[in-house]
Parts: sequence; structure tokens; C-alpha cells
Amino acid sequence: MLLFFKEYKIFAIVFGVISIIIVTIIYKTLNVYKPLPVYQPEMVNAELVDSTIQSQRKYHKIGDFKLINQNGKTITQDDYKDKIYVADFFFTTCQTICPIMTSHMADVQKEIMTDDEVMLLSYTVTPEIDTVEQLKRYANDKGVNDAKWNLVTGDKKQIYELARKSYLAVKSNGDGGPFDMIHTENFMLIDKKKQIRGFYDGTKAEDIERLLDDIEILKEEK
Repeated sequence: MLLFFKEYKIFAIVFGVISIIIVTIIYKTLNVYKPLPVYQPEMVNAELVDSTIQSQRKYHKIGDFKLINQNGKTITQDDYKDKIYVADFFFTTCQTICPIMTSHMADVQKEIMTDDEVMLLSYTVTPEIDTVEQLKRYANDKGVNDAKWNLVTGDKKQIYELARKSYLAVKSNGDGGPFDMIHTENFMLIDKKKQIRGFYDGTKAEDIERLLDDIEILKEEK
């Protein structure tokens, strides 16, 4: 009788392990695709969102824009039509988080270099300093590929409103002029419908990996 229970115990353990493996395989097979959330202003830290839209629960999209890139070319939303893209806010003279963010954006550029569906877009928060010439020097220094990644400058009010009313990603300074802003480490993933589908810490390698994974998930959407 003791031998029977001993053999039964071994069988139960083996059966349990096999069952777990089978269930895990089935789960992964059935859950390959999991849609990303569509972020609305109400879902985001209020410090990063303009007060006029903080309670908005649906229909949020990136607004139209018209700015100038590192080559002096006018860049609008049409340049990103039917594209998935990653956006951020930076400035070329930043010595804290910007170098890390730019390095990580360059890593993303490397991964999507041959992918026609995906692009990158970086907005300066100090357009009075970051002229076209300054952006070009920065782009050359950081290995920016003009076909994949636009660094844009232009009207500060427009950039400020894009940051806080569209991308929900920049804090208001509050101590200076009406359009002074403090950029964050956020990278934003934007889909082909101009919706925000993810926020990532641009200073963390693990978030960059998650971003790259989410780009692949987003590409599965029709």
C-alpha cells in the first residue's frame, strides 16, 4: 500500500508539471496579440496635461503641426500620415537626461531602419536656441538618419500646445513666460490614427525594449 501511494505521488507530480507546461503553451498561443490601450487626457498625470482637456475621456488625437526640421524642411502631420511613430521632447544643450534619451532613440532608429511603417519625431522645447543649424549639428553628432528621424523647431507656442494638448508629456514651468515648459523623459508611441498608445521612460533600457515590443503589437492592428 505504501509503495502504491509513493508511485501515485510521483505520477501526480509528473502529471502536474506536464499540465502546467501544456496550459502555458496554450495560453501563450491564444494570447499572442493583446491590443495596446488608447490613452486619453484623463488617464495621464494632470501635471503633463493642459487644464482645458484634463477631463477628456475619449477621441483624443495628436493635433496638426507645421514645424521645421534639421534640414530646413517644413514638416507637418502629412509626413507622418499612415505611420507609426515615436515622439519625444528635448533640447540640444541639455546635459542631464537628454543625452541618454537621444542615445536610446538612436537605438530605436537602428531597429526600425528598414521598417517603412515606423518613424521618429523629436521636438525641441527651446526653439529660440535650437535653430535649424543647431539641430543639424546635433543630428550629425548623434547619427540621426534624415529619412527616419526629424528633429523639429519653430514657434514656441505651437510646440508648447502640442506638448501639453496633444502628446500630454511636458510640465508647465510656471515661473517664466506663458509658454515655458519642462520636458520629461517620456517617449510616446503614436499609431496611424494619431492616437497615443504608450508612454515609456526614455532613460531606461527596459522601457525601450518594451517600446520595441509594443511597436510590433501595434503593427498587428488593421
